[in-house]
Amino acid sequence: MEVSVRNVRKEFDRFPALHDVSLDIESGELIALLGPSGSGKTTLLRLIAGLEMPTSGAIFFGDEDASHRSVQERNVGFVFQHYALFRHMTVAENIGFGLKVRPGATRPAKAEIRRRAIELLDLVQLSGLEDRYPNQLSGGQRQRVALARALAIEPRVLLLDEPFGALDAQVRRELRRWLREIHDRTGHTTVFVTHDQEEALELADRVVVMSQGRIEQVGSADDVYDRPNSPFVYGFIGDSSSLPVRVENGQIWLQDRSIGLEDRNAPEGAATLYFRPHDIELVEGCGGCIAGTVAASRRVAGTRRVELEIGGQKSNVEIELPVDHPAGAKGRVAFRPRRWKVFPAAAA
Repeated sequence: MEVSVRNVRKEFDRFPALHDVSLDIESGELIALLGPSGSGKTTLLRLIAGLEMPTSGAIFFGDEDASHRSVQERNVGFVFQHYALFRHMTVAENIGFGLKVRPGATRPAKAEIRRRAIELLDLVQLSGLEDRYPNQLSGGQRQRVALARALAIEPRVLLLDEPFGALDAQVRRELRRWLREIHDRTGHTTVFVTHDQEEALELADRVVVMSQGRIEQVGSADDVYDRPNSPFVYGFIGDSSSLPVRVENGQIWLQDRSIGLEDRNAPEGAATLYFRPHDIELVEGCGGCIAGTVAASRRVAGTRRVELEIGGQKSNVEIELPVDHPAGAKGRVAFRPRRWKVFPAAAA
């Protein structure tokens, strides 16, 4: 099922939560809505679900304008962060609930509902637990049951709101891999909300990066990580360092000297240079490079992360060095970014 969000605006008491948002989701695609708190990602998910109605704009399911249709009419499956399972029902009863409450004409027989629940339990790797109650399950198991319940109604679109947010890190990693496998087997059009970059980059076919009620960038994990299109995306996705620079005749200058980088398409004047701390090359001497003094150092897995003072002042620059690099406190380091981008100062 294709989903198309067209020029949607959403206001709450005249406060705009979404500004003219447009997004096309392909049938069978797994999409992540990624952004900080207040970015509008959950509002967008709730609009797709039918839990909220747009102030303006439209939401299409295929060729059908679903903007003012209810959740039931849209036939979406929804998985919340906190499971929302019925404590007094068994696992099988929870999974079959959406089928049980259908109108008589479309409601399957009781035996068929249980057969479907047991079939889905096998899909989510919880076979044999159909007669247990939610309080007899772990958090990860409950979330699997919640997903099985959402799948039971054979939804046109599957929506997940921070589905693993209440779980510890190890369980989250396991369920991420599992969710991707489930998606590949079932082929549902799936949209999930997360503030976890690793989760979005690992799971999604495409990532929708949101900020302040707007979409900043849509693309694959490689697109948004390696080719950020704005200072926000560069700063939000992964680690980044930044330096105030200026552009003169396509050359990038730091204070009073060129740093050996050029961008012939960059506007002249004040700008900000962005790069990843790991994506640098160390150089000897400094004929066209960036040089700084180590102000602080810390071990990060197999590398050493150092903060630099540049031009005698504290900066927003961190770089990664080999663990055995000799530069200690107050040591001098010279480097050049391998991949980088410069944005006009007004944009940054």
